Amino acid sequence: MPRIIDLFAGLGGIRLGFQQAMDELGLETECVFSSEIKPYAIQAYKGFYGEEEIYGDITLVNTNHDIPDFDYLLAGFPCQPFSSAGNRNGFADTRGTLFFEIERILQDKIDANCPAKGFLLENVEGLINHDNGNTINTIITHLENLGYKVNYRLLDSKQFGLPQSRKRVYIVGTLDEVISLDGFECREAVLGDILEHGLPTVDTEFTRRLFANYTAEEVIGKSIKDKRGGENNIHSWDIDLKGETSSEERALLNTLLKERRKKHWADVIGIKWMDGMPLTEEQIRTFFDVPNLHDILNHLTKMGYLVFEHPKKQIKEKNGTVKRVPDVKKEKGYNIVAGKLSFEFSKILDPNDIAPTLVAMDVAKLGVVDGKGVRRLTIRECQRLCGYPDNYDLSILNETEAFDLLGNTVCVPVIKEIAMRLGQNYLDNEGRR
Repeated sequence: MPRIIDLFAGLGGIRLGFQQAMDELGLETECVFSSEIKPYAIQAYKGFYGEEEIYGDITLVNTNHDIPDFDYLLAGFPCQPFSSAGNRNGFADTRGTLFFEIERILQDKIDANCPAKGFLLENVEGLINHDNGNTINTIITHLENLGYKVNYRLLDSKQFGLPQSRKRVYIVGTLDEVISLDGFECREAVLGDILEHGLPTVDTEFTRRLFANYTAEEVIGKSIKDKRGGENNIHSWDIDLKGETSSEERALLNTLLKERRKKHWADVIGIKWMDGMPLTEEQIRTFFDVPNLHDILNHLTKMGYLVFEHPKKQIKEKNGTVKRVPDVKKEKGYNIVAGKLSFEFSKILDPNDIAPTLVAMDVAKLGVVDGKGVRRLTIRECQRLCGYPDNYDLSILNETEAFDLLGNTVCVPVIKEIAMRLGQNYLDNEGRR
């Protein structure tokens, strides 16, 4: 019977995938220790697993006093220090040092002459290239120095039967064998496979304007943002969200949207290139020369589609971070007001495609067409996108809490496939005894 400990447990997705694999191999699993610090994650975890006690701060745990002997350590250690969504400070971030708590626990059990047979760790894609690869190399070296044979790989959940592209780093190790992370059977799915139907849709000023200009079928697969052009984007001016626009005004906005990204304008303005620079009326006239240009620019600025601002120069702060600040010595110009975060939806998903990576801060902005309207993804649909069963009840949480946990969780089927290989290694070793 493999005994496991579940650290930084979240919803317990690594434990779930591991247990599913062991069940398939005919092995019963015993979880002897769980640790999580987020209160609503603990609430959900207890609700599903029925645990009475979940330990909190792992740094306060005395390994040989608080943690029974175990066979496998499972951990999705904190990802923010290595994530593109965070500051990417890595081991300079106190959360990044929590990897060393994993090392400490493994070392303590070795010192007590009851070493774990192995481990399965998960982290974000950014871990691979963080600090030019030094971070992942440090992690692997520390694990190998404990005596484990270690392997790691970047795997995408879309190849494991989930309609979501979610790339994550998986690190696996055992005392006697390098576990292969290659050659998994590729299974594909589309979003429509997991969608619910006939649910209430959103009826707001935003959606009414959207459907005044597009049919439900026409918005499928479209992004809704003012940062990019192209036929797959719907902009605020396409639905007159901030005020009614003429065809000429829309043409100007669509042209400016692309033109302001061209690198030669950085040389003309005298700043380091940035993705979206303000251009003066004279500069705009070089590619959109109409008699009433001045009036159009003023009207679009008054409605809020454009902003009249100074170009932004790049400065380096004392702590080494680089940021942009207005260069008041430069002439003001007109720029698109990029309002992605103010829109109710940032993308309407295509049921015949896959979903983008679920991110806690953005998941509530993803929409799906249901009947003739549009609605947000449900909690249950997000669970399915990560491979959680419908009987994992997240209704005990509010939507913000549930989406936060699902935006940071693992994809269960990927864990299961890796754990199958750990389980086979376990069976092989038990058979040799």
